[in-house]
Amino acid sequence: MHYDDEQESKVYKYRLNVWWSEEDKAFLVEVPELPGAMADGATPEEAVANAQEVIENWITFAHEHGREVPEPEAKPAETH
Repeated sequence: MHYDDEQESKVYKYRLNVWWSEEDKAFLVEVPELPGAMADGATPEEAVANAQEVIENWITFAHEHGREVPEPEAKPAETH
């Protein structure tokens, strides 16, 4: 996906599960609220950026096919 200099990519508020996969030699990201939405990257930051694009594509596909798009689930902030 290409963005013009003037257009910023959206940041979606869906929960992301990020982990290192030794098998894939990459960081993987799962978006549990969007079935099948996963991404990867060489760094956690790259994997999360790729996941944002996957989320955008998932939502676009759902809208184009008349499917429901779940709202991001609100999670309470953890305090330590």
